[in-house]
Amino acid sequence: MLRNKKNIITIYKTDESLNEAAAQLIADLAEKAVKERGRFVLSLSGGNTPKKLYALLAEKPFSKLPSWKNTFVFWGDERCVPMDDERNNAHMASDTLLKKIPIPSSNISPMPVELPPAEAAEKYEQTLRDFFGKDEPCFDLILLGLGDNGHTASLFPKTPVLHEQVRWVKDVVVKDHAADVKHRITFTAPLINKARQILFLVTGIEKSEVLEKVLTGAYQPDTYPAQLIKPEQGEIHWFIDDKAASNVVLSVSVSDSVLNKQQNKP
Repeated sequence: MLRNKKNIITIYKTDESLNEAAAQLIADLAEKAVKERGRFVLSLSGGNTPKKLYALLAEKPFSKLPSWKNTFVFWGDERCVPMDDERNNAHMASDTLLKKIPIPSSNISPMPVELPPAEAAEKYEQTLRDFFGKDEPCFDLILLGLGDNGHTASLFPKTPVLHEQVRWVKDVVVKDHAADVKHRITFTAPLINKARQILFLVTGIEKSEVLEKVLTGAYQPDTYPAQLIKPEQGEIHWFIDDKAASNVVLSVSVSDSVLNKQQNKP
């Protein structure tokens, strides 16, 4: 049974339909946020999963959205590599999306990877505190992925940052042998959980086992850190492809979630 009644789970037959729905959700949330609050505050994710989404957003009609000029972009985590390194999340998003849409450069705030990790985390947190001022740090949308070890952002299993309750941004040393970069910077779970909306993109058969554990297994956040994501007021949208959902569909409790299945477009 799902722990959080704010989960909205949608399963897609193809990556194309998943990305189209994700792009439309972002467009709709941006329009609503700008209309209601004058700005859309967005946190992007890295890795391979969102690349196709970013490429889609860089094409018409999404690239021409009037809300881009009032969009403010941050990142939920970053590898501590130079900005021109292909593994850098901001570099990937810039090449794939941000350089191709009419968003002011002053609205884009990458993590300061030129600094030592601990100093970079402190500086980025101060950037966020300056941006939100006296208000609660509430993102309109935080985009997240799910690693096959249960991590999200750079909240990796059995790392001290999982227990952080005060800081918004922390440096992390990842001991997972599969991690391509050991030193990282990440949003903490308390900051993520203040978001109005959270969007998880989960694709591929290799994610099916861990997705089942995260959604329906025992609560073990030290083992499956994505279980820490439980928004205080907002909702979690899980956009999942058929392959990733292969172990989950029959075990999801519909009473605790909104479960949709999207078919291929004709």
